[in-house]
This record gives sequence, C-alpha cells and structure tokens, in this order.
Amino acid sequence: MEFIHTHSGEFAALLTAVFWTVTSLAFESATNRIGSIAVNILRLIIGLSFLSLFTFFTRGLILPADASTHNWLWLSLSGLVGFVFGDLFLFKSYQIIGSRFSMLIMTLVPPITAFFGFVIIGERLTLFQFLGMLLTFSGIALAIFSRNGKGEKLSLKLAPRGMLYAFGGALGQALGLVLSKLGMGDYDPFAATQIRIIAGIAGFSVLISVMGRWSNVSRSLGERKAMLLTTLGALFGPFLGVSFSLVAIKHTEAGIASTIMAIVPVLILVPAVIVYRQKVTFAELAGALLSVGGIAVFFI
Repeated sequence: MEFIHTHSGEFAALLTAVFWTVTSLAFESATNRIGSIAVNILRLIIGLSFLSLFTFFTRGLILPADASTHNWLWLSLSGLVGFVFGDLFLFKSYQIIGSRFSMLIMTLVPPITAFFGFVIIGERLTLFQFLGMLLTFSGIALAIFSRNGKGEKLSLKLAPRGMLYAFGGALGQALGLVLSKLGMGDYDPFAATQIRIIAGIAGFSVLISVMGRWSNVSRSLGERKAMLLTTLGALFGPFLGVSFSLVAIKHTEAGIASTIMAIVPVLILVPAVIVYRQKVTFAELAGALLSVGGIAVFFI
C-alpha cells in the first residue's frame, strides 16, 4: 500500500492512458459518423454531466462554486488551450498527414510538458527520470512509425502545414496540462476538470457559432450509434481520463505524468489484435516493451 501511495501520481497517469485508449477508439468511430466538431462539443457537454453528478455525491456541489479566482483563471485558460486549441489542431493534422504521423509528432508532448513545467512552475526532473522519458518516447515512436495504416505511405515528404498542425496539437496538450497544475494547486481534481470543460464548451460554442455549424450538431443528436459512442468516449475521456490526468499531475511532475499518459498508441495494440484482428509487427512489439521498460523506471 505504501508503494501505491508513494507512486499515486504515476498510477493515476497509467490509468489515464488506459481510459484514453478506450475513448480514442470510441471517438474515432463517432467522428467518422457525425464529424469532429459535433463530437468535440457533445463529448464535453456529456462529460460535464457525468462530472456534475459525481461531484454532487462526493462534494455536495453540482458545479465548482467553491473555486477561487485563481482556480477559475488558470484552469479556464488551460481548458481553452488544451480542449479547443490543441484538439482543433490535432484533428486538422489527421486530415493532412494522417493519424500515424500525427501521433508520432504528438509523442513530443512529454518533453514539451517538461519544458513548460520547468519554465512556468519550476519543476525539475532527475537524469534518471529523463532516461525513463527517453525510453518511453523511443518505444512509442518505434511502435507508431512501424505502422503502415491504410492509405498511408511511409514517406518523409510530409506536408509542412500538417506537421505544423500536429505540433500545435502537441503544444496545446502540453501547455494545457501545465496550466492545469498551476491553476489546480490543492483544489479537487474532478472539480478542476469541470472548470476546464466549461471553458472548453464556451470556446467551442463561439467557434461553432462563427462557423454556422449548430444545425450539424443538432442533427447529430439523432444518430443513435454515434451518440452511444460519444457517451462512452465522454465517460472515459472528459470525465475519468481528464480527471485522473489532473490527479496524476497533482501527485507527480507534469513531465513524468505526460510521458506515462503518452503510451496510448502502444496500449491500442491490444484491442487492435483482439478486437480488430490486426497483425502486430515485431517493431510494434519491441516498441511496446521498450515503452513499458521506460515507464517502469518511474516506479523505481
């Protein structure tokens, strides 16, 4: 029990990665049915509903009315940077360079997070922790880069615009995580997630209004299977996943937490084999083992 308590942040980050594996599969299917804009706004609304119900029973408050001005300011900014800016750029990169190369660039999130963590909140990592980050980063890159998805050619001639969008997604996720830690402090992680989501909903509402896409969102409500997938994704994403990511950064360095949470592409190999009957290459397996070894370093 002492070991679990000592490494509670690392375990929370590992759980976050598991939750995000489920939500990524659910959102991928939902996006193919109703589009990314609709999924983005609906997942946040549904996620906020789950959170409000949870905090009502655990804290006696439906909304984070007890949050300070400091909490609201930095957590709202984190929600806008992470949910709106980061996710918009990431989805756009999928369309231009494909998910495999986008995910490869997204593995830059841990070192970027470590950099922001040092600059903004003064977090420092040991050389041993940097070794764990390097091993995990290498394993993820090996597993992703070896994949040859349908319609994707293994080529270094990537559209600069697509790479820029993917880097923007990585930047948004990393900065959003550090701003969350700055804004949360000792505040409840689930209530902090509510603030982030409220800001995200506000940001997407403005965007959808400007784009004139509310009719598309309303039509999506009639797509039963897409809504079930979006609800499943919201349960494991904005509700459990994002909340546990804040639990993780509350109890360990943001750079370490983001490194462990970045193993989603490796964890996806399991349902890919069991559910979708896809073949796993030797490089993917080696990458997965290398990532696990890197994560193990954080628990030593």
